[in-house]
Parts: sequence; structure tokens; C-alpha cells
Amino acid sequence: MQDNGIESAVTSTLMPFVDSRIESRDSVNQRRQVLLGLACTATGAALGAKNVLSFSPYSSQRDFKSARPAPAQRKFVSEAVEAKIVEVKRTIADPEVGWLFENCFPNTLDTTVTFGRRDNRLDTLVITGDINAMWLRDSTAQVMPYLPLAREDKKLKDLIAGVINRQTLCILIDRYANAFSFGAKACPWGVNDKPALRPELCERKWEIDSLCYPVRLAHAYWKTTGDAACFHTDWQQASRLIVKTFREQQRLNGPGPYSFQRTTDNPIDTPPFNGLGNPTRPVGMIHSAFRPSDDACVYPFLIPANLFAVVALNQLAEIYSTVLSDRAFATECRELAHQVSEAVNKYGKAGRGAHGVVYAYEVDGFGNQFFMDDANVPSLLSLRYLGCCAANDPVYRNTRALILSEDNPYFFRGKAAEGVGGPHVGLNMIWPLGIIMRALTSANHNEILFCLRMLKTTHAGTGFMHEAFDKDDAKKFTRAWFAWANTLFGELILKLYEARHPVLKQMI
Repeated sequence: MQDNGIESAVTSTLMPFVDSRIESRDSVNQRRQVLLGLACTATGAALGAKNVLSFSPYSSQRDFKSARPAPAQRKFVSEAVEAKIVEVKRTIADPEVGWLFENCFPNTLDTTVTFGRRDNRLDTLVITGDINAMWLRDSTAQVMPYLPLAREDKKLKDLIAGVINRQTLCILIDRYANAFSFGAKACPWGVNDKPALRPELCERKWEIDSLCYPVRLAHAYWKTTGDAACFHTDWQQASRLIVKTFREQQRLNGPGPYSFQRTTDNPIDTPPFNGLGNPTRPVGMIHSAFRPSDDACVYPFLIPANLFAVVALNQLAEIYSTVLSDRAFATECRELAHQVSEAVNKYGKAGRGAHGVVYAYEVDGFGNQFFMDDANVPSLLSLRYLGCCAANDPVYRNTRALILSEDNPYFFRGKAAEGVGGPHVGLNMIWPLGIIMRALTSANHNEILFCLRMLKTTHAGTGFMHEAFDKDDAKKFTRAWFAWANTLFGELILKLYEARHPVLKQMI
């Protein structure tokens, strides 16, 4: 599995902000407000913030009642997940953080999955939450945190195998589509898109990561469980279509078969030039019409997505050389990965003053580059998490510093929190995904604590993560039911627990 930053954080010798000794509940609560203020001040100073955030807990209650559905109403129950929740929660000193973990970690299983069989294969539909459709990206991210527990829970293992099978079906239906509703009519905004959608589709926005995430899941499933049954003939056909699509969208010999047009007053919801997107020079990178936020690219060589494709292609090469004994196709995957990587190294980096050499977010191969980041993953911030670079990679470290500064036009700081957002829901809106990813890619105790504090104080009393919230008022948020953010928060806490990180032993 990839190096996620926090695994090395257990060795941090930075002084914690508050006493981590376990005290009585009454004593802890009496000191809580004072400690929160002191810790906030120390964290802001340690991270060099220009202004200290005003952390305001939404609840002063001593006991936190579960916000999960009643057991009989849960869509899927895993004994291993339930046991892990009890095990981890017992070690979390801050009761509100423990409550958030209890609510968020199982949210995908509790509310979004439909598990069964289809055409004599395991099959799992995973909707994104309050949109009754399955995104290839979200569905992978929603179940990946459960994979380590699948070794001890066959039912959970089967559910994840079912996700792989459903994603395979999706790719075979339409390799350029990002989201599938299978007739649920969950995406009315796309009914007039051109070309017209097939009935199984929710949206047909071409995003490189939509084909990387299914590879990521299948590869991780195989490496974790040892089960290669998911690499059946349909999966092999789908994986070859992935490589075919990547080659088409290198656009070395023309634009390829894909276009997308939507009648909209939102300029980021459709690509220009008859749905083909802005022009790119054929330099070896893969053209993406849309970002993982589902917003149209400005410069269609999306750097984090291209680097993610390099990882996915190398994972395919490992599968084909090790399991499927097809060295020719494995070599094709490696050669394409090398071609994309070389092009990113040549066109995707530049010096940015005091930040040094950094990755651009988007480029076009003509010399135009866009320096920013978006909270949706793959992002530049997430490169380490996705296994696209080493933890100590100097270009990544420089890029991360730029992203988390005011030199990123979509980094917002307000009274409630600071973090990365993006154009999708507008300016001054911070995405919890970005705060969580900041913690997942950090080895700094202070920074992880700072992120946890922001997550704890911006859920607006709901007990769940949201899509985005206003930088000055977390009660103004979008999407009350966004399972990807919930499960990713659970993954963060679980990895802190596995690393025996001292941050969980103190009041947040």
C-alpha cells in the first residue's frame, strides 16, 4: 500500500499542545474550552498562519449519541467494521472526535451500498450519497478504507469484489462516462447533453481518474486479499479499453471520438470548441475534458490526473505480468506510463519564485500553465497519498507548500477554518476532503492536530463531513450526505490509530 504520510508521524517529537493524560470525564470537560483556545493559538503560530482561526465547538454535551441509521435500516453490516469502530473509538481521548469516527467510517456501508449478484457474479452498486448514482471515482474511494478488514470478513470481501465487478460493467457500457445511474434518472441536469446519454448513464464527463480508480481498487483488492478472481475476461476487456482510451486521449493523431456539450449558463460545466476542449499540443500526456470535481479543464493536460494514470498503468502492468501472464500487454502499459511520465516531467513543472520548482495543476503543452489546486482527488496535494511520488520528493514538497498558501487562488482562510476548495461550489468554500488530505499527507504532529481541530469544529453539529462549507460560517454547507468525505475521514482516523499516533490520545 502507498505511504500515506501519517504512518511516519508516530516518530514525531514535536511537543503536543495539551496534556494527553486520560483524566475523568468531568475534569476534561471543565478544562475543555480553555484548552481549545490555547491549542488553537499554538497551532496557528506553529503553522505560520497570518490570523488565528476562531474554533467554536458545536456541542458542549458530554455524551454523543450515534447519528448512524438504526441497525435494521443499515444497508450492509460488517462484523469486522463494527468491531474496529469499537476498538478504535476506545482509544480516542476526545469524545467528539470518537463520535465523528463512529458516524463517518461506516457511512458508505450504512447508507450507500446495494449488494447482491448479477449475471452469476458478485455485484455491488455504490451511490455517492444524496445523488442516487455511482461515480467510478467515489465508489472506489468509498470502499478502499475497508479493504484491510476484508481479510477477516468474507462478507465484506465479497462486497468489495462486487464493486470491482460493477465498475467493470460500467467501463464496458461506456469507457468515457464518469457516473452511472442505471435508469434511476438521478441526474436531470444531463438530459439534454450531446451526445445523448445511454439510459444507464448519469453523466458522460471524460475524466482520466474515472479509469484510474477502478484499477486502483482491483490492484489493492488483489494485493490485500490474494484473490485474483476479479481479473476475469470482462475485467481484462475493460482494462484494455482503459489503455485504449488513454492512447486515444493523448490525441497524437487527432481528437479521438469523445466530445461533450451541455447547454448551461455555467461556463465550467462544459468544454469549449464544440465539446472538444481547449487545444493541446500532442506531447505524450493524456487530454482530460474534466477535472475530478466534474468541472471542465482550462488546460486539458491535468497534471495530477496524468500522474495518477502513470500509477494505474504500472499497476496494470504488474497484474498482467504476474497474474495473467501477458507480458506483451504489461510492456505496453509500462511504455505508455513512461511516455506520460516523461511528458509531465518536461511540461508539467516550473519555477515559482520562493516556492522553487513545483507542479502546475494544468498545462497545454504550448507553454501555458495553471498554478492552483482543487480539493477533489486526484489533486496535487494528494499525489503522495495516491502513490504518485515519494514523501521526500522535493517538487512535491514545494508544490504542497504552494497549495497551502495564498499563492493558490483556491486556498481560503476564514473565521471557521482554512483549506483548499475549488470552483465547483464557488469561492470561499472549503472542502473537508482537502483538510483530510492535508492530514493524510502530513508527518507533522502540529499540522495533523490543526486539521483534526478544523474537522471537529466545522461539521455544523451534524456529526458528518460535508462537501464544502463557508470559510467563515460552517453552518453554511453543501451536501449533508456525501459518503466519500465521511469514509475518508474514517480512513484518516484509522491510519492515525494504526500508526499509534499520539494525537488521538489528547483532547482535540
